Amino acid sequence: MNEREFEEAVARMVQGDKTGLKVIYENYAGYIYRIIYEVLQNKENTEDVTSEFFIRLWDKAGQFKPGNGHKGYLASMARNLAIDFLRKHKREELTAMMQDLGTEPETEESRGTKINQAQSDSSVEQEAVGNLTIEQALAVLKPGERQIVSLKVLGEMTFKEIAQCMDIPMGTVTWKYQNAMKKLRRCGYE
Repeated sequence: MNEREFEEAVARMVQGDKTGLKVIYENYAGYIYRIIYEVLQNKENTEDVTSEFFIRLWDKAGQFKPGNGHKGYLASMARNLAIDFLRKHKREELTAMMQDLGTEPETEESRGTKINQAQSDSSVEQEAVGNLTIEQALAVLKPGERQIVSLKVLGEMTFKEIAQCMDIPMGTVTWKYQNAMKKLRRCGYE
């Protein structure tokens, strides 16, 4: 699919014609799936996020700016959705863990372990507070650096995988990652 065909399909989507979305789906479903899978490394989650991608593409069709390269636009949107999924999933795990620690019914046996529970609750709270301050620290990074750090830390991707996913040289990825780490260390984060 060339630029003109893609732009025509998006124009049909903006007018409410679902055949535009169908054409894009038929041409790019595999491409989008691979990009999302590279970040998530999980088939079921990748299928969910890929479905969400095409819903989002339909909803945001009017925001597409012609002439900037549609494949990069699609890849960027797919990567961002996958990263958002990872972030949301990590937050949900932390919230569930905090709820589990706080909702345990008190019994004779559990009273004896109250101190251990309190210490455990405290460490979970510290982790949550630590995550908030890390998010604030990430705000000092440039968007590209932030994306690389997110893919490396949250996505647990290798530099090679990040380079392939972002379509930039691996040396650039490692250089940006090292610069980002220096900035974060200056803010007091390891």
